Amino acid sequence: MNYIGSKLKLSSFIFDEVKNTIKMDLKDCVFCDLFSGTSIVARTFKPYIKQVISNDIEFYSFVLAKNYIGNNFDKNRADLLIKELNQVILKTSLKGFIYDNYSEFANRQYFTNENATKIDTARITIEKWLKNSYINNQEYYFLLTSLLESADKLANTASVYGAFLKKIKKSALKDLVIEKADFLPTNQNNLVFNKNANELIKTIKGDILYLDPPYNSREYGANYHLLNTIAKYDEFIPKGKTGLRDYIRSNWCKKAKVYDELEELIKNANFKYIFLSYNDEGLLSFDDIKNIFSKYGEYSYISKDYQRFKADSNRVQKQNNTIEYLHILSR
Repeated sequence: MNYIGSKLKLSSFIFDEVKNTIKMDLKDCVFCDLFSGTSIVARTFKPYIKQVISNDIEFYSFVLAKNYIGNNFDKNRADLLIKELNQVILKTSLKGFIYDNYSEFANRQYFTNENATKIDTARITIEKWLKNSYINNQEYYFLLTSLLESADKLANTASVYGAFLKKIKKSALKDLVIEKADFLPTNQNNLVFNKNANELIKTIKGDILYLDPPYNSREYGANYHLLNTIAKYDEFIPKGKTGLRDYIRSNWCKKAKVYDELEELIKNANFKYIFLSYNDEGLLSFDDIKNIFSKYGEYSYISKDYQRFKADSNRVQKQNNTIEYLHILSR
């Protein structure tokens, strides 16, 4: 999934720096990814640690984490379910909320009419299977994740859902085929939450806390509203030309509030090591973060040049690269 702030290309760098910093064996550590997004960093650490705690306030991210971090069922069963779901969307046509509101028919062409119908068919089928006990909760989140990621590849957008394109692009014309959202089964007792990070931090503890909060004023709930809509599949009246739903407005995206938000989180964090990913274009300055971290333990940092996210290749960018900082607090 093409995602603002994704650490896919930085995950090995983060893993190596965490491993080199901590004075513990990873296999004995509880690792928390408090702003999990697509769960890339939590998935990187999952095979090597004792337990993962994953959290994100956005529901679509929670769904992804429930699959990638929480799931441990038989993968042969996963293959069977994907095969059956693809057979359903090939043979059945159920028009629903996505077709009615986010297709060419609705004049909000996030998806072609055909793919919007397939998304509706898949989403209705997944819900029916859960209600009829054909699938359990783990299988439910596996199928939802598979649908979200497969649908996202066919979205008629410039990467985010803040707007749709006026003409259907070539990749969006492909027929939806649901691909398996592969997960790594383990015997870990991992925990997955869908809560405000500053509230959750008061109730959990562990060894390694990894923070990757929003950097700027772009709200994830607005940029990825349609993923939340597919995941929740609830009824509401879409707003405006782009069909926005009500979304969470985060203090992490507000210049006047983000400093206090970070300090409150660090003050309440019951973890031995804290690692914060933040780049040089964020609302918080380097000195802001250094000042906060230095109050609560031994501070250090590592930096790396990184190609900035481009949601639209036609947009003029201030620079091609940013400096990604990994701020470190040891207690």
